[in-house]
Amino acid sequence: MTEDAPRWRRGRLLIATPKLGDSHFHRAVVLIIEHSEEGALGVILNRPTENLSSEVVPGRIAEAVEPGERIHEGGPVRPEAMIVLAEFEDVEDAAAIAFDSIGVVSPDADEEGLDADVAAIRVFCGYTGWDAGQLEREIEEDSWIDAACVPDDVFTRAPESLWSRVLERKGGRYRLVASMPDDPSLN
Repeated sequence: MTEDAPRWRRGRLLIATPKLGDSHFHRAVVLIIEHSEEGALGVILNRPTENLSSEVVPGRIAEAVEPGERIHEGGPVRPEAMIVLAEFEDVEDAAAIAFDSIGVVSPDADEEGLDADVAAIRVFCGYTGWDAGQLEREIEEDSWIDAACVPDDVFTRAPESLWSRVLERKGGRYRLVASMPDDPSLN
């Protein structure tokens, strides 16, 4: 288990290690939105798609998304499901809080409207999910590295470098991992 990491990782990042053999998670950075005894749910932060959010999401949510913002692939589970994260001025407007002022936009936000207090918004299609105990086992197997999350990680404009940046920020031995080439055999 990662040192000084909490048992429940809601609001934390999981950084995929080279040990994790699943191609869906190659160099993935996952924000954990919910984690309990029943399992865990998160979204991959560094997988933008070619699809514009404004072309896919409904009404008021589309209006709140920054022009040119792309939909992100949140994970391989239920790719048709949409999860919208926002940075809220008033966290009571969120359907659920992941950490600090970052929360999930209510599915009926289109009818209610989004308040002007949303500073940033990002749309994810699909999510990552773990059954009870599965995530804990994967962490014990060193498939994931636990790290603190900051709002800039969720709304980064450079998702392709997020994996390395988070590992660099974590420091110590993780800086070496951060500098590894995508394919170590080419080194």
